[in-house]
This record gives sequence, C-alpha cells and structure tokens, in this order.
Amino acid sequence: MPPQSSGGFGDLYGHTPLEKMFAGADVYGVGFDHYRADRRPLRLAIIGAGGVAQSKWLPALGRLRTLWDPVELVGVADPAEDQGRKVARVHGCRWYHDHGQLLSQEKPDVVLITSPDRFHAEHAQAALEAGVAALVEKPFCTSLAEAEGMCRQSAATGVTLMPIANLRFSPPFRRARQFVASLQGFSADAVLLGKMHLGYDYVDLLEGATVHLFDLTRFLLGDVVEVRARGLGRAEGAHRYPCRQAVISLDFGQAGAAQLFTSASDLSLKPWLRVEVHGQGTWLVVDDVFELVLYDSETGPAKVWKPVLANTLLFDEEFGGYLPQLEHFLQVVRGEEQPSVTPMDGYRAVELITATHLAMASGKAVPLPLDANEADAELALLRSQW
Repeated sequence: MPPQSSGGFGDLYGHTPLEKMFAGADVYGVGFDHYRADRRPLRLAIIGAGGVAQSKWLPALGRLRTLWDPVELVGVADPAEDQGRKVARVHGCRWYHDHGQLLSQEKPDVVLITSPDRFHAEHAQAALEAGVAALVEKPFCTSLAEAEGMCRQSAATGVTLMPIANLRFSPPFRRARQFVASLQGFSADAVLLGKMHLGYDYVDLLEGATVHLFDLTRFLLGDVVEVRARGLGRAEGAHRYPCRQAVISLDFGQAGAAQLFTSASDLSLKPWLRVEVHGQGTWLVVDDVFELVLYDSETGPAKVWKPVLANTLLFDEEFGGYLPQLEHFLQVVRGEEQPSVTPMDGYRAVELITATHLAMASGKAVPLPLDANEADAELALLRSQW
C-alpha cells in the first residue's frame, strides 16, 4: 500500500494534523516542519501546461512547498505560448517551447509529464535518457508497445519512472486497501462493484476516465486474468469514440471478480465515483474520494470515515491524492521510500483499456496478459474504423 508520506502524520482526510493544530498552535499546518525541511532539495520541471497541471498538480506542488518540502519549480515546457508563459509568470519559473530545451538547460532532478496522452511515451523516454525521474499522467501512454518500452528503459537506466495513480493516495481508498488486505472476510472470492459517471463525451471514456477505476480495482484485488465488456451508444460530433457507456467484467481468479459501469452520458456535477467491495460477512463502500463506510457485523454499527468540512482547514490537493503521490514520488527519488506504484502498474492500466476495447468489439472474453504487438495492431485497426 502507499506509504504514509503526509509528513509522518498518516491519513489526514485533508485536514491539518491535530498535533500541529492544537499542540503547536499552528491551525493551518504551515509552521516549520523539520521532517520535510531536512530533505534533499530537488529541482522539478513540468512538461505540459494544460488544465490538469494548473488545476491539480501545481496547487499540490505549492501546498507541498508551503509545508516546507525543498522542491523548486524550475521550468515548464509547452508549445502553447500563452499557457506556458502564464504558468511561468504565476509560479516564478521559466517557460520553454520545447521539452528537450527544458531538460538540457534546466537539468531538473524530476519531471512531471502532463502533456497530451499521445506524447507521454516520447516525453518520458526523453526524460529517462537525460537521467531525469518522471511522474507520468494517466493514461501512461497510448499503446502496450510504448508501455513495454518505457518499463524496459526505466529498468535499464535505473531512473525512477512512476505512473500517476492519485486515487490510491486518497485517504478513503488507502484505508479501504488496508481493510481488504487485513480483514478475513476479504481473503478470497471478493466482489468489487464500481461506477464512474461523466456528463460529457469529449474525453476518451476508457483512457481519460475509466483508467482510474481500472487502477483502483487492481489496487484492491490484484491482477486481472480475463476481461469481458459491452459498449453502448457512440460518442457524437467531432469526437469519435465507439461507446458512450460500457459495462465491464473483470476476473481476478481466486481473488474475486469485478463488475464496472462507466458512462459519458450521465451527470458530471453529481456523485461521480463509487466503489464497493463485498466479502464474507464484510463489505465496504467508498463514495467520491470522500466517505468510507465499513460494514462488518449483522448487528453492530457501521464504521464511517468522513471528513468534517471545516472549509478553512480542508485542502483538496491532499484529499484528492495529488499531494501525497507527488510527495511519495519525490521521496522515492531521494531514496527515502520504496515505490508503491511501478511502471508495470501503468502498463497494466493500458492493458486493461486495450482488452476492454477488444472485448467490446468481439463480444468475447479476452484473456490476459496480452501480446503487446498483436493487441496494438488489432486496436489500431479498430480505431481506424471509429
């Protein structure tokens, strides 16, 4: 499971640690923190200055710096000059049109890759060649062959490569993993039910959204051995995509099974993510990276983990898992923690996306693992027909 990288205070559900708040009279948790301040300084760069970088990762980075982590933002690369210069101006770094210039001139220790999906492999490989550790947004890349190459390159160079899996670091899901791993009721034949709702179809349903659900199912139950899926509807307008909704069945062998529903035809501003895990006499549910409820007795009370929304003390950067994963990544680069998310996790997520497309198109079960080249060729043919 992910380590407790939140300044040594564990799962905070987005709040200031009580020790800081009360014993230290530090309600916002910004007082001097030797735990973080004594770490090795790192130079961080960002490739891709779009919405995800600006709305999620830069706030998480700013919060982490506020909490005394000595990580410096040295540059951002993006061919869109208006976005790149805005980020550079707001965050006090330099803008580069080309990622190669950024890597050669700034010589960062780590790079956050938030560029469009089709460039993830190219940008990650450039970083690894330059000896720069890379944290890569989901999806890891757009083909299994690319994912294989990224895994091999990281292993050969010894340079850290990590796919983004921020929901693993969200407190409710971290705690859910603890229960699934430790409670006898979940020891075998567990059933996971998951759903993800979007109200727009301009994001690729599997690659841009459901990939989170794929990663969470593996996080909770392990590796998948077979995929079945049915797609419903088609995306309309300029965005070509084979379905607007999908029902996906995942077989985990002795560990259990999962049934997933994902939609681009629903409502985006209502509860959008729900995961249930059912075992023997025990089950739990996580709603919207917000609330965890554990039911482990017929007659006893439900056990609920839910934040008290004191709006001046709640930080989405941490609650959504962005800050904890960024901090964990930096600590891995510093050699202080072992990686809890590996390049192979990124590969497996791409494999599940690929297998789901193949299962929807064929109407048949798709066994895993896939042959990367054969599966890529088959999926490329399908995409040409969308």
